[in-house]
Amino acid sequence: MAPNSGFAILLRSPWWISFAIAAAIVLACAALLPAHLAPFAAIGAAPIAVVGCIAAWRQWRAPSAARVQAVLQNAGAMPWREFADRLERAWRAEGQQVQHTDGRGSDLRITKDNQVVLVAARRYKAASHGLEPLRELQAAVQREGARAGVYVALAGMVSENARSFARDNGLVLLEGDALATLLLKAEAKTT
Repeated sequence: MAPNSGFAILLRSPWWISFAIAAAIVLACAALLPAHLAPFAAIGAAPIAVVGCIAAWRQWRAPSAARVQAVLQNAGAMPWREFADRLERAWRAEGQQVQHTDGRGSDLRITKDNQVVLVAARRYKAASHGLEPLRELQAAVQREGARAGVYVALAGMVSENARSFARDNGLVLLEGDALATLLLKAEAKTT
């Protein structure tokens, strides 16, 4: 799905917006169309209502902002080995195989269904994340023929040049809420 499509925007919006749009479509159909056609036209609101249900389900399952902040602060206090183990447990909880690499541009190799993704996470606590570690990750992805690369940034600022480079080269920046959600999977696996 395109990131700026109507459905993608509704999925990122509060769930009630989709239901309000669907209700407006139904009301407009009832008001503007003949009574025998209105129910058939109103069915066009069903996909929007389904998107609202999906958004509600996702938002209900999402951790609270306080929980996300606590998980990120806890991760920031971890030494590298403990953080790497937490990432490894989280990806294993998703059914992926995880191996440590030689550290030349990547730290972890994730494999699922013969698809390889390289992860650079050792600089997770850096105060700023620039272009060089992303270039190293991209070189490792090309060298090993991996499908993609993931760069983990727990703290600090990712420069706009680094974001552009990642976007242009198909690298994923794992930070903020997405990182906290992944780390919560590791916690759920241990409990």
